[in-house]
Amino acid sequence: MMNRGGIGTRMGDGEEIGTKFVDTGNSIPRSKFGNIMHSDPNISATVAAIPRDEVFAYRNSSASFTSPASYDPNRMSCEGSPMTMSPWNQTGAGSNFPWSIEENLPQNGLIGSLVREEGHIYSLAATKDLLYTGSDSKNIRVWKNLKEFSGFKSSSGLVKAIIIAGEKIFTGHQDGKIRVWKVIPKNPTVHKRSGTLPTLKEVFKSSIRPSAYVQVRNRSALWIKHSDAISCLTLNEDNTLLYSASWDRTFKVWRISDSKCLESINAHDDAVNSVVASLDGLVFTGSADGTVKVWKREQQGKRTKHSPVQTLLKQESAVTALAVNTSGSVVYCGSSDGMVNYWECEKQLTHGGVLKGHKLAVLCLASAGNLVFSGSADKTICVWRRDDKIHACMSVLTGHNGPVKCLAVEEDHEKSKDGDQRWVVYSGSLDKSVKVWSVAEMAPDMYQMAMMQQQQQYQRHMGSDADSLPSDGSSLASENRAN
Repeated sequence: MMNRGGIGTRMGDGEEIGTKFVDTGNSIPRSKFGNIMHSDPNISATVAAIPRDEVFAYRNSSASFTSPASYDPNRMSCEGSPMTMSPWNQTGAGSNFPWSIEENLPQNGLIGSLVREEGHIYSLAATKDLLYTGSDSKNIRVWKNLKEFSGFKSSSGLVKAIIIAGEKIFTGHQDGKIRVWKVIPKNPTVHKRSGTLPTLKEVFKSSIRPSAYVQVRNRSALWIKHSDAISCLTLNEDNTLLYSASWDRTFKVWRISDSKCLESINAHDDAVNSVVASLDGLVFTGSADGTVKVWKREQQGKRTKHSPVQTLLKQESAVTALAVNTSGSVVYCGSSDGMVNYWECEKQLTHGGVLKGHKLAVLCLASAGNLVFSGSADKTICVWRRDDKIHACMSVLTGHNGPVKCLAVEEDHEKSKDGDQRWVVYSGSLDKSVKVWSVAEMAPDMYQMAMMQQQQQYQRHMGSDADSLPSDGSSLASENRAN
């Protein structure tokens, strides 16, 4: 039996009850994940409180560890890890100085928290001044200006994905259904359910055709219906197509205008944890089988068809999250081993490096401007800034008491200035809260802050003799070595 593990993300084979791992024959040896499971005593307590089918379970994939020639698992992005760049990891005497940063520099920090004790937060979607949150309580809450604005309830299935397309809100659920909602124009606090994907009409029409049935786990099922939990929803570039990924190993393509299922693709050998559509008809899927695949959308007459183009990654760790930047030039992939791989898309997709900033699984990714955000089971969010082809860790946002399961980002139009965009970042966690952060794109990264802190302390220590201190801090390093 395959486990629905990984805090709402399928990690692979095996079953876990509470915090005790039960080996079912295909599971990864205990020594490989023991340090991940128990490096933080609070993680075990968090896991024990999660429903049985939503606990951590790290996979042992049958996928080959051999990788495409362009993929180098040991390549890093300019030493981009916060563990190597942070001031508390400096080896010189200067690392013991008190923390001090110039006040006029843009900073990243917490704005507020949204808490409604009704379940773990599994999904987020932000639009203008509204935030939609989904949890395992079956409720979708709507927030405005950090206050609860509205809410509506689905009939069944915890809310694992939310996406907004114009006036329609789509929610993906544990029961394999996609529900469609609309806001009542005369009263924006009221949301009315307007349908389900697939529609009852399509289900009825298909059910009378033998050719509409496929074999799913030794039983017959309609190809237009997902037979397991919805893990992710995404839209194409012009919001005309909706993609749904599922633990049933498929992703499906829906036409929004008439709610019709256009295609179902048997994409992977294990649960599909993420799907993201990019420019030029490219679609990326990531799976618990350890692979990231690229698909190309083509129009064949009136028919839409997706064909496999490339396998970007083959690894033992489950792929848990995907994101593509706004320009479609970079693809990011988060994994259960805590790594974030990325690929540069110029004439072709080439592996750019690995961002190493988390101790536990990466559970969600989001991209905005030149920034990429990674949320993890280690309860933190790493903020990475891309400068040309180099990524640097700007901040590690801490404050959650449970794994960070979902992220959403909106531009802060009021605070954004020429040359410095600011973003509002929402993070949903299994601690049952949503935290709201303000992030400045031009804030100094952790290495720069450490250097500034050391320079300031050195200048106070040396007085006027420090006026000639080089900007790279080499003089301070020399003094540290001498001491």
